[in-house]
Amino acid sequence: MPRFTDNAICIRDMEWSESSQVVVLLTQQHGKVRGLAKGSRRNSPSAIARFSGGINLLSQGQAILTTKPATQLASVTEWDLQEDHYHLRTNLQAQWFAMYAADLTNALLADEDPHPGAFAALGSLLKGLAVPGNLALALLRFQWALLVDVGYRPELQQDVEKGVALPKAKAYSFDPKLGGLTMRNGMHDETWRVRSNTVELLRAIASGETVLEQDREVAVRANRLLCTYFRSLIDKQLPTMDFILSNSPNAIGISGKAFS
Repeated sequence: MPRFTDNAICIRDMEWSESSQVVVLLTQQHGKVRGLAKGSRRNSPSAIARFSGGINLLSQGQAILTTKPATQLASVTEWDLQEDHYHLRTNLQAQWFAMYAADLTNALLADEDPHPGAFAALGSLLKGLAVPGNLALALLRFQWALLVDVGYRPELQQDVEKGVALPKAKAYSFDPKLGGLTMRNGMHDETWRVRSNTVELLRAIASGETVLEQDREVAVRANRLLCTYFRSLIDKQLPTMDFILSNSPNAIGISGKAFS
């Protein structure tokens, strides 16, 4: 039975018994791993020594796992907590964004398929959410990095239908089936209208430019666009997508359409 040690972020946590838990860990080198941590919820000295700090949702640590060919669950034998991301418990919006990111990562990635880029993106997001004025941009960078890592980077420079450079315009259309922008009028088809300043922000994120929190509404629209694109890719709406797509001012707050 292969045994390995890897850095990991807990993206799902479920009670298994009074003393154990089932977790889904996004590991740095081995991808998403589902595991059973026997005794992780005990308070005995031996359990505390093996599961230092406890395995909690959105916490980051180093895990020792053993895979078992006869079962879908690996055995999580040790856990050394490195980051508990306490700031997520002090800012509700940051917690919502982090839960959405964990939920999306879990839904998008296959088990045991290495995605070091996704691991790095999620780790950067969890740290970035510690800066209150940077939440929307931190989430936008994460969503973009995840799309790139899984091979669904949207085309922002060329018309995905005609294959020519996009002219400057007040608004564009986003075609989720073709995966990018087009000048086709989206009033009567399945494309989505996107304002030019939303596109400019996404282009800046894509090029790695240093972007400061500027127009919060633009960042909100850009996040909603990418979230809706993810929804189209996985063909379902995750419960945590409501945090991003909701028009409620208590969520990320603007009224009107998601990205028009």
